[in-house]
Amino acid sequence: MLQLYTHHTTLGFSLQTDICIIIPIYNAAPYLPKLLESLKNQTIDFKLVLVDSSSTDDSVLIAKTFIKDIIVIKKSEFDHGGTRTKIAKMFEHDILLFMTQDILLFSQTSIENIVKPFEDISVAISYGRQIPCKQSGPFGAFLRQFNYPEYSNERTYADKNSYGLRAAFVSNSFCAYKRSYLEEVNFFEDKLIMSEDMYAAANLLRKGYKVYYAAEAKVYHSHDYSVVEEFRRYFDIGVFHGCKPELQKEFGSAAGEGKRFVKEELQYLINTNNCHLLPLSLIRNGAKLIAYKLGKQYKRIPSFIRPYLSMHSSWWQHSTDS
Repeated sequence: MLQLYTHHTTLGFSLQTDICIIIPIYNAAPYLPKLLESLKNQTIDFKLVLVDSSSTDDSVLIAKTFIKDIIVIKKSEFDHGGTRTKIAKMFEHDILLFMTQDILLFSQTSIENIVKPFEDISVAISYGRQIPCKQSGPFGAFLRQFNYPEYSNERTYADKNSYGLRAAFVSNSFCAYKRSYLEEVNFFEDKLIMSEDMYAAANLLRKGYKVYYAAEAKVYHSHDYSVVEEFRRYFDIGVFHGCKPELQKEFGSAAGEGKRFVKEELQYLINTNNCHLLPLSLIRNGAKLIAYKLGKQYKRIPSFIRPYLSMHSSWWQHSTDS
């Protein structure tokens, strides 16, 4: 029933594989034209699947100028891990590449570069570098610089001793998986408020596979969150860790990374002549720390208050802990 868009190219590529790109969308009209146009110009073949959570804008109409049919689900049925798992099980391609609607491919080789690491059969995940959008402010730009450095690296389970929890860091904004390996860990955990990608990465590292950060595979993607938005986002991160405490017990705490982030952000603001933002930086990072700790202890917070503290407020309608 599903009509998929396939881009063909005559350019050579050594990795003989099938790639399926899966993009969940919701009210994506501002992003889709540029994103889908950039997908048409890639140097490697793929199939594209769009999963629309009953958008109320022109997302479906825009998408149908590129593909005949898309998968439409109820907004209430969307689940970060569960929806991706359902779609992944529908396709038998060697590589499943997940994106979010608000990225923009950096170059014609972005897809080619993110799948190259799979030439090493021990690689289970390859995720790309996120470059701040041109209009990004200093806080959004620094976050991307901190999380996505210029040089590639690969990580194994043993690297948790040096990287800590960051050994399992990946982002489904632009992240490819070896499907057969992902199936070994039952794809993505459902009913998680967020970080289904990190949880899958941790499971794959335990299996003995590698996580590869492909710095050459670049996309534009950044956010300029307000203090309130940062608070809500970090509250949800805390909720995730509160739901999955075994991750930090096994991989270690992210506290060290948090301290390094604060120090480097302050230095970044000084180096970029944004000293007037130093007080705001401290306020933002203080709000994130408070929110994270509250999120980890969410069960102690009255259930009717939790959605107001959360970026993913609709998640609480279906949470068994709400």
